Amino acid sequence: MTVTAIVLAAVFICSASLLYSADIYMYIDKDGVYNFTDQPPSPKYKLFIKDWSTSRVSPGSSAQFDEHIKAAARTHEIETHLLKAVVKAESNFNPRAVSKKGALGLMQIMPENIKELNIENPFDPRENIMAGARYLRELLNRFQGDVPLALAAYNAGPGSVERANSIPPIKETETFVKKVLMYYRDFKKKKEAPR
Repeated sequence: MTVTAIVLAAVFICSASLLYSADIYMYIDKDGVYNFTDQPPSPKYKLFIKDWSTSRVSPGSSAQFDEHIKAAARTHEIETHLLKAVVKAESNFNPRAVSKKGALGLMQIMPENIKELNIENPFDPRENIMAGARYLRELLNRFQGDVPLALAAYNAGPGSVERANSIPPIKETETFVKKVLMYYRDFKKKKEAPR
């Protein structure tokens, strides 16, 4: 199986429905490329995720992750509504989300950041949210609490924001920042609305 085939298989597997059942194996090659498969072609592949299909989570619903979002927000001193808005924009509350660029889980952690953020399983909701919140806090500190700049850095990387000295003129990043801020306002309104 070629590397391309393995990557495509991983994306297919990770995007499969809740009914799909498979163990996922991972191998990091000499170039630092993460390779995922459900059928390891060699002993170099190690078990990464044990049959996640039994999970009771489903994409689109935030309530099941509220406890993790609140805990991460407290731990990293981020407003809960802001953190929830990032999760909504990144994955629409799908814990098994995989982007075209390979970003993983609820907060779309890039594979190259998994080790740096001490993540064992990027598809574990609590672990993913906690790590993403930690990274967002680092960006908020780096950009002196400027939320739009921190969000732009979360999407495009801090170097892009520093080079542009503003939100970089990247359509995806501009859209991401607008989307997060819109969700943020919506979540705040819902919280403030009388019950």
